[in-house]
Amino acid sequence: MALEKQLKEIVVPKEEAVFWMDRFGHWHNEGGRFEHKKIIDYFNAAIRRDPDGYFVQQVRDDLLEKVYFKYEDTPLFVVDAVVGEGITLLINTGETLPLETDQLYIHKDHLYLQRGEDRIKFLDRVLLKLADCIDEDPTNGFFLLTADGRFPIPER
Repeated sequence: MALEKQLKEIVVPKEEAVFWMDRFGHWHNEGGRFEHKKIIDYFNAAIRRDPDGYFVQQVRDDLLEKVYFKYEDTPLFVVDAVVGEGITLLINTGETLPLETDQLYIHKDHLYLQRGEDRIKFLDRVLLKLADCIDEDPTNGFFLLTADGRFPIPER
């Protein structure tokens, strides 16, 4: 029976991280905003969360590197949506999940999805894609329209 290799862990606190995420989900470092899609995708796919907060991780040889990072709003974003019988969301981490209407809310004119302790923000381009599924009633606010009905989107 093969023994699993024990990884040595290196942890970098967010105060020492050389990169951060802005309120639009863009990665930055001292050189400016990240431009290379493969690097952006790599960072997004490496986002994890533990009791100490959000971090990116990578395994190299026998080393697990965890770098906690600063972010302005949330590090999790809905980057695409597929509208069919239901609505499937693509998160910047690469994860897909079905839209749960009772987890939506609006905060400071932005649409969010609450999943446990994670707050996931919808990018503007996704809102444009979902424009036909969102209705505004001047008296009662915003609603999500699906094949299952019209669901209120509360303000928080």
